[in-house]
Amino acid sequence: MKLSKKKLFKIHSWIGTKLSILFFVVCFSGTMATLSHEMDWLFISAIRAKPQKEFASRNTILANLKMQYPDGQVSYWMRTEEPYLCDIIYVTDKGRQTYVFANPYTGKIQGNANLTFQRFFRDLHYFLFMPFYQFGYLIVLSFAFLLLISFLTALFFYKKWWRKLFVLETKKGPLVFFRSLHRLVGLWSVPFCLLFSITGIWYFVERTNIANVGTKVNPKLPKLQDYIVTDSVDLAYDIDYDKVVDAAQEAIPHFRVADMNIPANYDSPVYLRGKSDVPLVRQRANRVYVNPYNYEVVKVQNAKKISNTMWLNDIADPLHFGYWGGLVTKVIWFFMGLGVSSLVLTGIWITLKRKALQRKKRQKPILGKWKFLNWGIYLFMMLSMYVQLVGRYHTSIRGIVVISLGWMLFLWLTYYVFVYRLNKTVNT
Repeated sequence: MKLSKKKLFKIHSWIGTKLSILFFVVCFSGTMATLSHEMDWLFISAIRAKPQKEFASRNTILANLKMQYPDGQVSYWMRTEEPYLCDIIYVTDKGRQTYVFANPYTGKIQGNANLTFQRFFRDLHYFLFMPFYQFGYLIVLSFAFLLLISFLTALFFYKKWWRKLFVLETKKGPLVFFRSLHRLVGLWSVPFCLLFSITGIWYFVERTNIANVGTKVNPKLPKLQDYIVTDSVDLAYDIDYDKVVDAAQEAIPHFRVADMNIPANYDSPVYLRGKSDVPLVRQRANRVYVNPYNYEVVKVQNAKKISNTMWLNDIADPLHFGYWGGLVTKVIWFFMGLGVSSLVLTGIWITLKRKALQRKKRQKPILGKWKFLNWGIYLFMMLSMYVQLVGRYHTSIRGIVVISLGWMLFLWLTYYVFVYRLNKTVNT
């Protein structure tokens, strides 16, 4: 059945309007996530590090960490790709997890935080803070399909769209201006919309394990056959990390260790990830598992030797969030993400304005029952977010106030633009 231009337009308009609030939250949170590490640097002084030629010994860092958290349980050690940021070590102390900032060049412990900008926006974008992670993931990933349908229908119902790449109408009233702006930004965003939607669909395939993809790209952690049981409070403090890193870097040529999962059980190895000379792939493409008792390599995954399925999975993140080329590509992805987010806003305004003018005399609601779905999921998301901020992250009162003010600003702008200003323009 051939779809007419009118039907394609209705599909495009339906996606952008009926699911507008959730669509914007997903797009905007992903945009903010691209520069979330930089926001941490800007607002959290303790996380800043001055790049130097040499790194401090990891054993020195752990010794300094043990002095401040002698009873802490260390689970994860992240060395970011940004040289101006501290290492982030996940420590659970007295039942509460905190992110400890360790200067990788001096070994000094510079501070800690229970929540970072990077963690907040990643959680919001990944699963909307939903209590059932799989449910939240699937809601977010469903928008990858909707984004793909949305921009494809736009290309089909806009005739000779390539002639509009440099056209912006500014002298024919606000409705024409926003239509022209929506079309212009949308056309220039096509490559990124395609990229975001395809990588999002890949995440969906992995998450739902279609064609056994999820199993293939997430190998199980190997178990140690020979291990020693001790009465140590935390296994992390008994490990010689310099030896672990040396063993891992010998296993893969040009391997630079970044992140480490610290074993919580006696029969688990240290799991290390990092970059090598293979371009584009994320750190997880290189995996080395080291026995923390004898410092022998248990298992290796070299990015040069991974399967095509694994390679596709390991380029998805760098392409989706734009960090494959460092700060330059992250900034480009950030502004293109703002462009995609603005498409949602201008599309809502155009549709509501047009329908408001059509229904002015009848005074019927514009969004109908769909607004209950949007606001219902939004309110559930907000409730879940506060539960996790308090129960999981133990966020400070100051942090909760800042986050609340941000959401209040979002709600106020939503009302001002799409209710107050829209009604004012329609009635004048």
